[in-house]
Formats: sequence, structure tokens, C-alpha cells
Amino acid sequence: MTDKSVSAALDRFIEKQQALQAQPPIAIYESEWQSVCYTGDNLDSLTDGDRVAWRPTKQTEELSMFNRLGEALEVEIHPDLVEFYSRYWSDPLPAKSEDGELSLLQVWNNDDLERLRSNLIGHALATRKQKRPLTFFFACTEPDGDYFLSIDNESGEILLEQPGKKPLRKLADNLADYIDTLEPLMIPDME
Repeated sequence: MTDKSVSAALDRFIEKQQALQAQPPIAIYESEWQSVCYTGDNLDSLTDGDRVAWRPTKQTEELSMFNRLGEALEVEIHPDLVEFYSRYWSDPLPAKSEDGELSLLQVWNNDDLERLRSNLIGHALATRKQKRPLTFFFACTEPDGDYFLSIDNESGEILLEQPGKKPLRKLADNLADYIDTLEPLMIPDME
């Protein structure tokens, strides 16, 4: 029987992605934007601007960010969202769905996680102001990014949204099922 957790769905997705892309993507090294995603033997000798291979890397520490997010918003954050952003350190992961291409948002390092927290708070406050149900984004459409995919914080359903408007439609019952429908695409090199 297939594990239906978000973590297992992400693991399956990344395994398929890495099988598709034998050579790891390339990032431009920035000493002020470190990540455990960097791979290779010469990591200690890298200088800003060097090209370096990277891979999505499992997170090993429990993150307190979602507890702080829930406290700031005075809600319990849906566990699927917590699991999604707490599984890997990575750049966004490109994918193809039955509706088109998208990027699964990820976090590169702890600073990126704090940036995500600020953006999630901003989104939550905007939905409250508009008296809409609380959702949290986890992906955006490509190539235009005019729409985003979110998880309904109450039901866990996956929704297609446009900024500032009520959700357009339901895409899946839960995040694990939705991720399992996606086909990974090649991760482009960072410029």
C-alpha cells in the first residue's frame, strides 16, 4: 500500500525528478545565501559567483516557524502545509499537472523560511480582510505566475486561486494526492 503522507508524496516526486535529471542543476554560489543543498567536494573553497551543483536535501531539524506562524495568526496551521515546507530544503520544483506547468515552492535556507513566513502572514491577513476562508499557498502557475495553488487551512483541500479573489476551483481533496498527480520537469540552472 502506498504511503499517503505529504512527506512520502514529496519523496516520490523528488525521486522521479532526480531520475529524470541525471546531472544536478547548477546554482550561483552566494556566501550570504548558504544552503545545505550545495553538493560537491570543493564546498569550502567556493567564492561568490562560482557555479555549484545542488540537490533538494531533506531537512533534519524540527522547524518552529509554523508554531510561530500559528501564534501570530491565532490559528492552528494545517499539518499538510507544515509537512510540505518542512520536508526539503530546495529551490522551487517545476512540475506539470493536467492543467499546465507549475512550481512547487520550497525554502532554500532559514532566511528563506522567514521570508516565507512573512509572505504567508501577508496572504492570511489579506484573506481575512476580504472575509474569505484562510488558505496558504504552496505553488504558482508557470510561466506567468498569475495564479497560485493553495491549501484550505480548514479542510486541507487544494484550490486554484488568483491574488485578491476567492478560489476559482478545487483541484484535489488533499496535498499528498495532488502531489502524486504531478510529473516532475527538469530543474533549470540558476542564473
